[in-house]
Amino acid sequence: MYVRFVNYLDKINRYRKSKISNRNFLVILAVVVGVLAGLAAAALKSLTHHIEEFLQSDWQWKYKYYLYLLFPMVGIFLTVLYIKYFIRKSKFETGLTPLLYAISKKSSRVEAHNIYSQIITAAVTVGFGGSTGLEAPIVTSGSAIGSNLGRVLGLSYREITMLVACGAAAGIAGAFNSPIAGIVFAIEILLPEFTIPVFIPLLLSAATAAVVARLFYTQQLFFLVTEGWKVNALLYYVILALLIGLFSIYFTKANYAVKGFFYKIKHPYTKVIIGGLMLGALVFLFPTLYGEGYITIKSLLKGDYLAVINNSIFSDYNTIAALVILFTVVTIFMKSIATLVTLGAGGNGGTFAPSLIMGGLIGFIFAYVVNLSGIAQLNVSNFIVAGMAAALGAIMHAPLTGIFLIAEITGGYILMVPLMITTAISYAVNRSSQKHSIYTKALADKGELLSHEDKDTTVLNQMKLKYLIEKNYPTLNMNDLIFLRMNEIVQSHKNICAVTDELGDFKGIIYVEEVFSEMMKNDKKDSLTASYLVQQAPNTINENDDLKLVLEKMEQENAWILPVINNENQYKGFVSKTAIFNKYRALLMRQNDYMG
Repeated sequence: MYVRFVNYLDKINRYRKSKISNRNFLVILAVVVGVLAGLAAAALKSLTHHIEEFLQSDWQWKYKYYLYLLFPMVGIFLTVLYIKYFIRKSKFETGLTPLLYAISKKSSRVEAHNIYSQIITAAVTVGFGGSTGLEAPIVTSGSAIGSNLGRVLGLSYREITMLVACGAAAGIAGAFNSPIAGIVFAIEILLPEFTIPVFIPLLLSAATAAVVARLFYTQQLFFLVTEGWKVNALLYYVILALLIGLFSIYFTKANYAVKGFFYKIKHPYTKVIIGGLMLGALVFLFPTLYGEGYITIKSLLKGDYLAVINNSIFSDYNTIAALVILFTVVTIFMKSIATLVTLGAGGNGGTFAPSLIMGGLIGFIFAYVVNLSGIAQLNVSNFIVAGMAAALGAIMHAPLTGIFLIAEITGGYILMVPLMITTAISYAVNRSSQKHSIYTKALADKGELLSHEDKDTTVLNQMKLKYLIEKNYPTLNMNDLIFLRMNEIVQSHKNICAVTDELGDFKGIIYVEEVFSEMMKNDKKDSLTASYLVQQAPNTINENDDLKLVLEKMEQENAWILPVINNENQYKGFVSKTAIFNKYRALLMRQNDYMG
């Protein structure tokens, strides 16, 4: 059955290659990816909101509000349960880091189950109150659509990567009804080096997804009413940007701390219980933390400045301005903790939406405090919008995405200058402390990130020594008679042999030219053993060494080839500069072709 399917696909590919140019075919596939990703985005939003509506409105029980302490834990538990029993053969990962890893190290291969598993787990996690966003899951789902469509059709790495980017752009466009932001996101995060031909498929994919998603989900995310911005407020936008830049540094460090805490907990259900109870308590005290949290930002944009505190157990004190300020500030920090706890405990989601919420709340409280102090009168809505763009740009290291996304979803194009100023400054502050974003740092630390600033180091880090070890060199035992192995040595066409003992431990090397010389002049050549000719290798390579260290050892010894051993001194083969340079050139060409 499988063979017949492959043959059928092969016939289709041969036919379309004869009738349609490759570029036109990729444009058609980009539209297909846009349609499917748009449907996926609509499905994810609808499913999530139906779960939220059922828990908050449709289900009636006089004690149900006590269960809000447990709802987030239930959502995370169901997510973990689904992953355990329905995704057995593949690894399930959340966030954008696995997607970046797939592009840089897995030939843009994104597992097919992500198409639906990201939707199911994210809807359950967020619908039950998990304090994360839906954007990272829909980006992964859209990218999986593009990746698997390209693989099924037998496309090249370059073409599959383009479809992965189309899927990501379509996911953002469908989720936010923001095609421009989708395109910018794909270019800024996934395709740092791109050419104009790539822009056309991205454009069509994002636009198609936005149209398809809008057919099923027409509600606009935010409504912004503004008369524009004033020049005398620019100083305050700069101060806001500095505050958000510092907060983004805190969030990045908190991310590693919370991840480290949950990483030490080995049992998955222990993580669920600890994380679920922590999250439930936070949501109970700070209702804004429930789910994505967009409702609170909507209320603030409408002028309801008590929205953060009104639904909490502290609502009776909403007339005390100092308490409103304090409660909002604490909510901002608790939002960061709640998001990271949700993800650390096993829930699915991303930091996209939380970044917007935290930035929006910082913008609100900053303008609110300035207005109360009487120093100036700022447009609170403008600062909420600017805060959202700045936080997203700084935390994700994607300033253009932050600017265009917020401008699109709020209709705030008139605020483009404040958006640019706040986002650029906050990003610069974060970048001064954190070279990599929360998505790329783990990959950069492992040398698994495509870097366009230092291509040499990036390419070397991509290479794995185990794939460069050559095992077709003659291997002699210390007691082997040389004349009995001469035929094998000659036919190998190698200029060096490895020598081991009976247990396979590496003892040294023999140069073939010395073997020939000795066999010509030695009268006792019939009794000549490998132990007579063996000599110590200039240096040895451990099979776990990285390629930079390998090349350093070769340079130190002025050697073109060195033996490879494992931690037990067992001989594994040889590695040569020729093999390293050939692989280096192949990977460099692949990078240059990466959306080139």
